[in-house]
Amino acid sequence: MTVLGMTAVIAAAVLIGTILQRVSGTGVGLVVAPVLSILLGPAFGVLVTNMTTFVSGCLIMIAVWSQVSWRHFWLIMPAAVIGAIPGAWLVGQLSAGWLSIIVGAIVVFALLVTVALPRLPHLPGRCAGLLAGVLGGFFNAASGVAAPVMVIYSRLSRWDQRSFAATLQPIFMTMGAVSVLAKLVIGSVDLNGHAGPSLGWLFPVIVGTVVLGILIGTQLAKRVSIPAARRLAMTLAGLGGAGAIIRGTLEVLA
Repeated sequence: MTVLGMTAVIAAAVLIGTILQRVSGTGVGLVVAPVLSILLGPAFGVLVTNMTTFVSGCLIMIAVWSQVSWRHFWLIMPAAVIGAIPGAWLVGQLSAGWLSIIVGAIVVFALLVTVALPRLPHLPGRCAGLLAGVLGGFFNAASGVAAPVMVIYSRLSRWDQRSFAATLQPIFMTMGAVSVLAKLVIGSVDLNGHAGPSLGWLFPVIVGTVVLGILIGTQLAKRVSIPAARRLAMTLAGLGGAGAIIRGTLEVLA
């Protein structure tokens, strides 16, 4: 695939993910991480996913600012910073094939757990939020996907859906920034050793695509139900996760 073709596919994934995230609160990491892992390689693909979640979370947060629960944010984020460090380290220790398998497996397993979950017990204390922060930060750094962990925590804490969806935006924004910084400091991602478009070319495309996705998603949010958007995000993520597993398996066996 040419660089232009890869950029077009990446932009399409970012657009769909941003629209779904604007409607339901989640979608960017779930949809973008598997696609970018397949196209750009798992380490660089997850790094670009982290950058995308930073941009989308920042811009969507502006639109939903009044609904953000800062109490939940400040409970989760310090723990997420701690969890991101071993996740960023792990990225630098694994071969591309095994990392691709792990990224895909995390996506598929998390989706299956989220869908199959029965009604969970009510855990109103701080421990569940701290654990969600650590696991979310780890999975975000390692695979670009933290949404299922947050969904499980929202069910345990009985978090109101509108406030939860809004608060996810500064959470994803901060997790994305911490994951990128941790990987750059540790040196776990080779910024030049990958096929496809460079960061200098990709970043402005991502920013423009996220803005377009937010504009479209804002209009669709008035017409599309949150459960329908979430089902579509999970379906696309499952397909992408399966693709990442297949690609990684082929690389390991080659």
